[in-house]
Amino acid sequence: MPTPYTIAIGSDHAGFKYKEAIIAMLLTEGHTVRDFGTYSDASCDYPDWIRPTAEAVARGEFQRGIVLGGSGNGEAIVANKVKGVRCGLCWNEQVAIWNRSHNDGNVLSLGERTVTLEEAFKIVRVWLATPFEGGRHLPRVQKIEVI
Repeated sequence: MPTPYTIAIGSDHAGFKYKEAIIAMLLTEGHTVRDFGTYSDASCDYPDWIRPTAEAVARGEFQRGIVLGGSGNGEAIVANKVKGVRCGLCWNEQVAIWNRSHNDGNVLSLGERTVTLEEAFKIVRVWLATPFEGGRHLPRVQKIEVI
């Protein structure tokens, strides 16, 4: 099992079901999780829930963040508007590995309509377990941070 992390998580209505299941999985696996909402599947605007999630990661209150929606695209866009966040939309385990190892991703975006729940669990687990490689990738991440 990877080191337990403190994780901020948020979703809109289209990612609510997976958010709830992922929270349960993370807690079972020993992580500390704060749910930033939404708290039901009633229609809502994803920036209202994703921005606070991303801001908490950027402030250093949480080591990692996970955001969810129907496709995960809008959620990744919102999260990446927050300085200090490097959010990647990941649709399989390999993309999750690259997000961590190459981009030092600190927020993961998932689309409930794009992957099965079992795939989402696998993506989350590999994303949490993958370290940043540093090396040739470090100057690139540093350039991102000054944008």
